[in-house]
Amino acid sequence: MTIKKNQLDRNKLDQIVTDARRDQKLREQSYRGQALKLYPWVCGRCAREFDHKNLAELTVHHKNHNHDDNPSDGSNWELLCIYCHDNEHSRYEETRFDGSATTEKSTAPASTHNPFADLKSLLNSKK
Repeated sequence: MTIKKNQLDRNKLDQIVTDARRDQKLREQSYRGQALKLYPWVCGRCAREFDHKNLAELTVHHKNHNHDDNPSDGSNWELLCIYCHDNEHSRYEETRFDGSATTEKSTAPASTHNPFADLKSLLNSKK
């Protein structure tokens, strides 16, 4: 009974190793795999360094925001940590959607409420 079980376990392990090697080759062919080979594992904004343990936190950012533009020389890519990458995309979205609203000059004050307007009289009344 143990011989058959060991043989099944061995076949299962061989299949896992084979799948892992196949997946690694596919990853290396992707633009992320290419970028990780081209560039040092350092965030392009905050200069945080990465190793194999935290490499999942390093992302490939498309400089022109076109995810279909993947030249093999990597000229449209930069490696960013997940935090800098999120920041970059949020800044891009702000300029993309709020750009028309910020170009108009407004004559209205930014805020009409003054929380300290009556502070002096409130402090004097407690005496």
